[in-house]
Amino acid sequence: MTAAPLQHSPSHRDPLAGKRLVVTGGTSGLGLALVRAAHRRGARVGFVARTTSRVDAVAHELPDSVGVVGDVADKTAIHRIALQLTGRLGGVDVLINNASSLGPVPLAPLADTECEELELALTTNVVGPFRLTRALLGALAASARAGVHPVVLNVSSDAALQPYPGWGAYGTSKAALRHLSAIWDQELRDLGIRVLSIDPGDMDTPLHALAVPDADPATLARPETAARELADAIAAAMAPAAVALVSH
Repeated sequence: MTAAPLQHSPSHRDPLAGKRLVVTGGTSGLGLALVRAAHRRGARVGFVARTTSRVDAVAHELPDSVGVVGDVADKTAIHRIALQLTGRLGGVDVLINNASSLGPVPLAPLADTECEELELALTTNVVGPFRLTRALLGALAASARAGVHPVVLNVSSDAALQPYPGWGAYGTSKAALRHLSAIWDQELRDLGIRVLSIDPGDMDTPLHALAVPDADPATLARPETAARELADAIAAAMAPAAVALVSH
């Protein structure tokens, strides 16, 4: 799913401008591209990543951004992450669940996948986004009551639909995330919250390099291109015309 780029004009204010937007896995690959794209569009950006030095570097690069060190796969960290984000941003209008785990590296058939490797993929790619979204539901609902049209975007993959051999742990987790997103989108519409699941396609990112080390980067999309498309999709979902369509 892709969205046509928004046409900006002096009379058109970007729906992301001034919004409080959170990205997980925000210091490399697609996550970093999303953080930079949202910051350029005037959003107040918060991001989560596991490595302190990378969080500090991105926070230094992007003035007024909010970096939080944490692992979305760690159950005990979720409420701390949510509290830090809402406290430092003053609320949340957009949540992008981008952080992902491949499971076993190198990729392996399911029969050769350890239970702990499958559990890591499911915890990072499904349970982590579920926990963080749930922890931020109050902030998202408050945003909707204030007249904003909040959005949760769960980054998906074609592996959620296509059964690629060797991608069992990752594909299973992304399929579950896609279905979770569809259910939550139905359940949360009455609160004014949209939940999207979008596949950005194959990109030249560290995660893809781990999965397919022999891939030619020249054949892959740039994460900056995918980030622009995802940001446009979020902006379109936040636009009053789109919300009116959903509610009728």
